[in-house]
Amino acid sequence: MTLDDVTQRLRAFAAARAWEPYHTPKNLVMALSGEVGELTSLFQWLTPEESDAWREDPALEANVLDEIADVTLYLLQLADRLGVDLAAAAHAKIDRNEVRFPPPDQSNATTSA
Repeated sequence: MTLDDVTQRLRAFAAARAWEPYHTPKNLVMALSGEVGELTSLFQWLTPEESDAWREDPALEANVLDEIADVTLYLLQLADRLGVDLAAAAHAKIDRNEVRFPPPDQSNATTSA
């Protein structure tokens, strides 16, 4: 399944419930922000080691997967509403970051045995 397939499914889901009038950019951004906050709260007080081991706790794993899905779905809806090609926008941002943050000069790096 592609992101376009998911977007089409989201459109159908919203249309079946007549939710389109509520899916304004403002409302979608606010909902997205709320879902990011819920995802953040799952990791907020974990140590780095605990956060790396999130899949070892079945309840945490289920919650993380749900919140990542919610973030993804709202982001897809927002991009769809704004007419943004997410893949193109992501590639363009990576292109800009490659210029802004070049890799360290490896010619001056020392190697250790």
